[in-house]
Amino acid sequence: MKRSSALYITAALAAACLFSLAAGPAGLSYEIIWNLRLPRTLAALTVGAGLGLAGALFQGVLKNPLSDPYILGTSAGATAAAVFCFLGGIERTSPLFFLAVFAGAFGATFLSYWLARLAGRLSDAALVLAGVAVSAFLTALVMLTLSAARERSFSLFYFVLGGLYQVDPGVLAVSALITGVCGALALARWRALDAMALGAENAYHLGLSPERERMLFFALACAATSAAVALGGTIGFVGLMTPHIVRLLTGPSARTLLPAAALGGAALLTAADAAGRTLFSPAEIPAGVVMALAGAPFFMWLLWKSSRGKA
Repeated sequence: MKRSSALYITAALAAACLFSLAAGPAGLSYEIIWNLRLPRTLAALTVGAGLGLAGALFQGVLKNPLSDPYILGTSAGATAAAVFCFLGGIERTSPLFFLAVFAGAFGATFLSYWLARLAGRLSDAALVLAGVAVSAFLTALVMLTLSAARERSFSLFYFVLGGLYQVDPGVLAVSALITGVCGALALARWRALDAMALGAENAYHLGLSPERERMLFFALACAATSAAVALGGTIGFVGLMTPHIVRLLTGPSARTLLPAAALGGAALLTAADAAGRTLFSPAEIPAGVVMALAGAPFFMWLLWKSSRGKA
């Protein structure tokens, strides 16, 4: 990564952290910053880094600029598994919880990919439509379950909307560890990801097994998404926007793009969370809603740009 690019990304991250620690109607007392804002800032950094990393992996391995954990149904699968765990009495600090959330994320992603491949050729439109269909079905299933559970599930609606309210230190530590391990493993395979971005046939001629590499990167992206969902619920478009933004600074190589996407996602979500709790203070807008308001127009612009390029 060029020194100037690293400087820009680091400055954006530092500015987002300062904004998150200072923003809010309660002032700048030591207790509020240390006990409330610092854990929330750390959670936003972890969730944003995981989603940014997952978006860069999906876009690289699928050669699809519209790929994102939210659009592919990965986040919806993880959220559905998390909700069922909550209602089943499985604590978020349990290893079974994280395994279930990962299974939900990977299952939803693979289902979207399989449905898109049914047409014979994996296209951008088919993948997006399959992801939207899977995500819509899982979201409807979650809402049906929460409606049936009534009083038991009231607090889970905020989790589904995506927000960083009460941060459990144990969940934060495990999510940060998972995100860090996924980032390290993905960065160790950056050459394989660059080869996959050239196409499966070219990757095969370079000595790689495209299917094995695809499943590996799917697993890493789903694990990073699962860690983010376990901590912050359903937050979309971070993984879509961040790789496109930082790619302008770092270039397309995964060696520089992956760490930049993680840092950029952390900065983006931290700023979005701080904005959500200050713009309409004392009311608070969940970070997932803020990102949807910003990310949906960005997605429509990418869709228009993609269709215009094909035309």
